[in-house]
Amino acid sequence: MKIGIISFAHMHAISYATALKELDGVLLAGIADEDEERGLEYSQQFRTAYYKDYRELLKTDIDGVIVTSENSLHHQHVLAAAYAGKHVLCEKPLAVNMKDMEEMIQSCRQNNVFLGTAFPVRFNTPIQHAKELIDRGDLGTILAIKGTNRGSNPGGWFIEKEKSGGGAVLDHTVHVVDIMRWFTGAEVKEVYAEIGSVFTGHPIDDCGILTMEFTNGMFATLDCSWSRNTSYPTWGDVTIEIIGTAGTLKVDAFSQKVNLYSNQDGVKWLNWGDDMDAALIRDFVSCIKEGRSPLASGYAGLKAVEAALAAYESYEKKEPIKL
Repeated sequence: MKIGIISFAHMHAISYATALKELDGVLLAGIADEDEERGLEYSQQFRTAYYKDYRELLKTDIDGVIVTSENSLHHQHVLAAAYAGKHVLCEKPLAVNMKDMEEMIQSCRQNNVFLGTAFPVRFNTPIQHAKELIDRGDLGTILAIKGTNRGSNPGGWFIEKEKSGGGAVLDHTVHVVDIMRWFTGAEVKEVYAEIGSVFTGHPIDDCGILTMEFTNGMFATLDCSWSRNTSYPTWGDVTIEIIGTAGTLKVDAFSQKVNLYSNQDGVKWLNWGDDMDAALIRDFVSCIKEGRSPLASGYAGLKAVEAALAAYESYEKKEPIKL
């Protein structure tokens, strides 16, 4: 099987490429990047062909492509892949507005290719175990969920709104809203948000608190901020606390770690557990082999972004937004 990657603008491209190189029977067949210096660097590192124009990569006989470009470019890259008949895994957020996402989903459907959203948290073992407990009914009826996705400021194009489409609220809402939807099968029906710019020193949102009501009557809160400073042991967290009629459950997706206290480097976390990105890539490859839909579809990506966009609208209007 041959897989290509469009752009190394997003840092996850490195882990995705690493995962592809480790899979038997899978070839990382090419990297396309309009940034020639970056594209050549990573094509040499991963020993694959380099294409300055992504359309040239799509003309080759690859089976699928991973899109890890700036958020504002997801739309054009996914549409091009769909028209070329290539299956697509697109980095989150799927796109920066509803119209683009709807067109991406429709184009992939019309061209008989699947569109997956890169939601690696679904492949985290603690998260999957929580899903099993909920599906089994161990927690009873879910009444409320409290979530966090608190990371550090990624810098670069992430804080340039014309390329990212938004700051921390867009970047970090989508992961946890996706898990909430996946856990419960319910949709967000109302969003209220408080959003600010406190940590980065740039005119873009870097912190937010969302309160959401779901179609099953559940309500949820989410801290979706770039609030971790540079000395924090890792980039951030994903935590979820679930309150049900029969019990509560707390999940820390990144607790598989050893705390290292060093005179030279301060405090670090040494991860020993899941490689969620690798599991995401294995699922993408399996989808192509088996002709099945990905665990997190393009529609899942759209619904997660929809909640983030409602949060921005709520903050602007200073009122709850119904979906």
